Amino acid sequence: MATSDLTARQSVGFAWQHYYELTKPKVVLLIAFTALVGMLLSKQGIVPWQPMLFGLLGISLAAACGAVVNHIVDQRIDKMMDRTQRRPIPSGHMDSQHAGSFALLLGMVSISMLYFLVNPLTALLTFLALIGYALIYTRFLKRTTPQNIVWGGLAGAAPPLLGWAAITGEVTIEAFLLMLIIFVWTPPHFWPLAIHRRDDYAKADIPMLPVTHGVDFTKQQILIYSIMLLAVTLLPFVVHMSGYLYLSGAIALGIGFVYHAVKLLHSPGRTHAMKTFGYSILYLSLLFTLLLADHYIMLI
Repeated sequence: MATSDLTARQSVGFAWQHYYELTKPKVVLLIAFTALVGMLLSKQGIVPWQPMLFGLLGISLAAACGAVVNHIVDQRIDKMMDRTQRRPIPSGHMDSQHAGSFALLLGMVSISMLYFLVNPLTALLTFLALIGYALIYTRFLKRTTPQNIVWGGLAGAAPPLLGWAAITGEVTIEAFLLMLIIFVWTPPHFWPLAIHRRDDYAKADIPMLPVTHGVDFTKQQILIYSIMLLAVTLLPFVVHMSGYLYLSGAIALGIGFVYHAVKLLHSPGRTHAMKTFGYSILYLSLLFTLLLADHYIMLI
């Protein structure tokens, strides 16, 4: 009897581990961080705790919902790719029905929380971002155009704008600038990974840029976008949203991104692709940390 109880408890714990994995927690954590930065930048003084707490939770749950839907829609593709075939659904540890119910629960709780405990605008914008990622990108763009990650990046760029709207009940040019930074960052962030996993995408018949236009062309695009990103990240200083601390950090980080893009361009094949991908994650985290640090220094 004791052994049976132990097995049951282990099964329940294992099941919850798969539900947790469906939400792509590392991605959600980065989304939550950028949303939090948007919240904190939106006010000159103390940010009210209720819209910050429930806004952050609601935005995170919506991101988790989108991740689960992504798992459901992409299960056929995931079975064919080495990187994703051990995910809960293609590995057989989770079925579409339970995953779908989980996604529906996350989505309902998220939008309800944002609507009733934050404000209707944030609920609406979050819902649109969720539809944009889970359906328009995952179901349509990802399968039809090599520019999928560019236009699909609009939904992924929304969290700081959502965070801003959660606190202020409106969106401003500053909020759109935060969104623009992530929008331009997304292609040079994702395409190095796509280069590294080109064979997987080709096998799954997904028209990622390295598959349709080749690795060399994709490397050129990464360099172009990294230069564009350096220019775009100067805009918060131009509109007096940030000061010299952010400016100097943005320039240094941007030069670092361009360096990795140039090195990737001149490296053979997939060499340096994952290092560029890794730097891109560090880049965004440090850039938004600088925005936050500069904001509070300017208040002193």
